[in-house]
Amino acid sequence: MRLNIRPPCHSVHSAHAVYYFMIRKAFVMTLKPENQAEYEARHNPIWPELQQVLKSNGVHNYSIFLDRETDRLFAYAEIESEELWQKIAETDACRKWWAHMKDIMFTNADKSPIAEDLREVFHID
Repeated sequence: MRLNIRPPCHSVHSAHAVYYFMIRKAFVMTLKPENQAEYEARHNPIWPELQQVLKSNGVHNYSIFLDRETDRLFAYAEIESEELWQKIAETDACRKWWAHMKDIMFTNADKSPIAEDLREVFHID
């Protein structure tokens, strides 16, 4: 989802600070049945090398929420650019994480989680 009023990482300078505007991304994924506890355990914490990859590729304020009734995961992240976000999938840490998670999530042929992007319809700061 890319609904920013300003270009990604566009800076605005004021007398006291510099403000950066991020791209807000939201998407949903789905767990296989009976895997909620395991999913939470595998994220507590995520691997340090994966966290480093996310941060070094411009990911900020990343959260994943679980709907316990449907096994659906709602993910939200603020990213610096779509290009950096896409580069994450090319890293060894990401590919190893996907392989580690494929037994508990619905995945694509490349082991990436099946994710449905959501369109932002409202935002307020």
